[in-house]
Amino acid sequence: MSNVIAANNLTLSYDNEDVIIKNANFSIKKGDFVFITGPSGSGKSTLLKSFYGNLSIDDGSLVVGGLDMVNIKKDKLQELRSHLGIVFQDYRLINEWTVEKNVVLPLWISGYSEDVQTTQAERLLHHVKLSGKEKKYPMELSGGEQQRVGVARALAKNPFLILADEPTGNLDEYSSNVIWDLMENACHQLDTTVVVVTHHIPVVFNIPYRHFTIDENGSVYEIH
Repeated sequence: MSNVIAANNLTLSYDNEDVIIKNANFSIKKGDFVFITGPSGSGKSTLLKSFYGNLSIDDGSLVVGGLDMVNIKKDKLQELRSHLGIVFQDYRLINEWTVEKNVVLPLWISGYSEDVQTTQAERLLHHVKLSGKEKKYPMELSGGEQQRVGVARALAKNPFLILADEPTGNLDEYSSNVIWDLMENACHQLDTTVVVVTHHIPVVFNIPYRHFTIDENGSVYEIH
């Protein structure tokens, strides 16, 4: 299996001030499901941001999808992001757009036809158990339903890598279970690599996973 993410002595900070991630060495392979845990403020979200180029790298190396994130050009970064699925804790939906339009945003940006967009939206909303809510607006949905729209959007282009930052942190049990099932299925059935930052690994999880943790010094360890 090839590496989807590889870090070598990776060091991260904000504006070259206090080091948050220090000399991290790890690799994540195609089809891996990875949980990243650690105390609040330990750098979990910081590490995730580096995977999609939202944070510059202070030292060491980071390769994502075969691309050198230290020296990546803007056009290559945009291309990489078009093949990622990113799930944020605060949903990041466009309130003026319908649920359907939010889901197909990545397809619309990439110029897919309306027929493809409609078909994919129907399929994904069925998967996240929101069939019939295509024409609703985000503010008409519960928080759990909004996050399920966010997950559907992340899956819209069949990404090779899903990055999720506390995707179930504020959700009810039902919505949390739906989201974990979706991510399990993406990993198991589609061989998609999934990396999730979370405070709590679910008690019941049905596929093998890897567990990284970050300590208060910014060191990244894998727990076996």
